[in-house]
Amino acid sequence: MLSKLQNHLSQNLALLKDKKLLLAVSGGIDSVVLVYLLKQLQLDIYIAHCNFNLRGEESDGDEAFIRDFAKKNNIHIFVTNFNTKAFATDNKVSIQIAARQLRYLWFNELLEQNQLDYLLTAHHLDDSIETFLINFTRGTGLEGLTGIPQQNDKVVRPLLPFTRNEIEAYAKENNITWREDSSNASDKYLRNKLRHDVVPILKSLNPAFTDSFTQTINYLQQAQSLIQDAAILVYKEVVAEREGQKHINIAQLKRLPNYKAYLYQWLSPFGFTAWDDIYNLTEAQPGKYVLSAGFRLLKDREVLILEPLFKGNKEVYEIAQNMQQTTNPIGLKLQIVEAIDEISTKNVIFVNNELIKFPLFVRKWQEGDYFYPLGMNGLKKKVSKYFKDEKMSLSEKENTWLLCSENQIIWVIGRRADNRFKTNENTTQILKIEFYNNEKA
Repeated sequence: MLSKLQNHLSQNLALLKDKKLLLAVSGGIDSVVLVYLLKQLQLDIYIAHCNFNLRGEESDGDEAFIRDFAKKNNIHIFVTNFNTKAFATDNKVSIQIAARQLRYLWFNELLEQNQLDYLLTAHHLDDSIETFLINFTRGTGLEGLTGIPQQNDKVVRPLLPFTRNEIEAYAKENNITWREDSSNASDKYLRNKLRHDVVPILKSLNPAFTDSFTQTINYLQQAQSLIQDAAILVYKEVVAEREGQKHINIAQLKRLPNYKAYLYQWLSPFGFTAWDDIYNLTEAQPGKYVLSAGFRLLKDREVLILEPLFKGNKEVYEIAQNMQQTTNPIGLKLQIVEAIDEISTKNVIFVNNELIKFPLFVRKWQEGDYFYPLGMNGLKKKVSKYFKDEKMSLSEKENTWLLCSENQIIWVIGRRADNRFKTNENTTQILKIEFYNNEKA
C-alpha cells in the first residue's frame, strides 16, 4: 500500500510535495493509517483533532489516544473541544452538520494561522461509494453522482483510490492500533445502513464492484467537467455581473436548448434546491422570487437577479458635523462651498446648511417615509410611491439609502433631493454633498 500511495501522490498529487500538511485525525483506522503512511514518506505533517464531546468518556479517550500517538511519533498536534450539541441547537442544524461546520471552520483557521498549505482527510473509496448511494437515494444532479472529489481547494483526499479492506490489511500487517467509534456500529445513520447492508450485497453481486464503480465515477466526472465547461462559456453570453448581483437575461436564456440545466449549474453553488420554483420564475410576474439560505433569485422584468439576501432596513449610520467624508455604509463627501459651481445631478446636490441639524443619519427607507421631491412645487410624496413611479425593482428599493436630518429626508441618495433643504439667493452657507459609490467599504 505504501508504494501504491507513493505512485499515486507522484502521478496525481504532486502539489503536496515539499508542502506543510495538516491531517484531520479522529483516531479511527483510516486517519491513523494515513498518518503512518505519510510519515514513512517523510512528508511534513501536522495533526488536528476535534473533540466534539458527543460520546462522553469515549470522546475524551479518543483525544488522549491522539495526544499520546502524536507525542510518540514526534508530530505537532492541534486539539480543540466543541460544544457540538449547543451549536446545533443555536443554529437549528443537525448534530452531523454542526460537527462538520465546526471542524472545517477550525481547520481553515489552523491553515491560515500556521501557514500550512493543505488539509488532508482520510476519505477512501468505500466512503465515495457510500456518498454516491446517499445522494442517489435522496435525489441529486450529476454532480452528486461523481463521488467524493480528490481535491476541493485546500482539502485533499489522498486515500480515495484505496478500499477499506486495503486500509484494514495494512493496519494489521504493521501492528497499527486505533480507536473504534461505537457510533459506526449503529444503523441509526443512513451511511452506516448502506455500509452494513447495501454495499456488501453489491460487492457479492459483482466481485469487481469497486473497480467498476471507480471506472463509472471517472466517466461521470468527465461528463460533469464537460457540462461545467459549457456552462462557463454560455454564462458569459447570458449573465451580466453588476455591483454584487448577477443578471440573467431571460430571453437569451430561453433560446438555449435545455436552459434549465444551465440554471442548475449556475445556481446550485448558491444553495438553491427548489428547482421547479426557479424554472417557473422565467414566466412569473416581476417581483416574484425564490430564496436559498443566503441568496435570493428575483424576477425583475426581463432578467433574473441573483443577489445576497437583504439584511433589513434597521441599520442607521451617523455623520457628525465635522466629518467631511464617509464610506460606511456608502461613499459620501460633504463640503461647505461659497457658491454652486456645478449643476446638481443624481450624485451631487447642494443644500442650505443652515436648515440642517447634525448629526445627519444614513438609513434605508421604511414604510411611512415621505419627502418633498425637488422640482414638484412642494408636493409631499411617500417614498414608496416615488419608488413605484420610478419603476424601481425590489432590489433597487432595498439598496437605496436615505440621508436624513432628524426625521426629515434630505436626499433619496443618488436619486432625488428634498425641496425643503434647497438653496436660494439668500442662502449664506451652502453644503455640497457628493455620492461617489453605492457599496460598503
